[in-house]
Amino acid sequence: MASKRILKELRDLQRDPPTSCSAGPVAEDMFHWQATIIGPNDSPYAGGVFVVTIHFPPDYPFKPPKVAFKTKVFHPNINSNGNICLDILKEQWSPALTISKVTIFNNLQNYMKVLHTLEKIQTHTE
Repeated sequence: MASKRILKELRDLQRDPPTSCSAGPVAEDMFHWQATIIGPNDSPYAGGVFVVTIHFPPDYPFKPPKVAFKTKVFHPNINSNGNICLDILKEQWSPALTISKVTIFNNLQNYMKVLHTLEKIQTHTE
């Protein structure tokens, strides 16, 4: 079941690729993908290129993929190993969420913007 679902998501992603992101399998391993995310504009990450690894578990989509930044990212919710503290990759995961709908990519890009927004708020209140 997992390999069929992952293949479908890959096809969907190839048919309708997201802007500022790309992803696909590493070699022939459908359970191990690598993604590239362009840092969102209006953030400290603007213009940066960030490499992310995605590991799908054998019971995907019933369990979330493991997603981690390979590129060093300074963010309060990304640890030194690149692991991401994001609820949709943990307790809020649902089989309805997919890579192909760029749910994870959109959330990662929005996540990168949050820190910049918080910095702006703090600067304006000081």
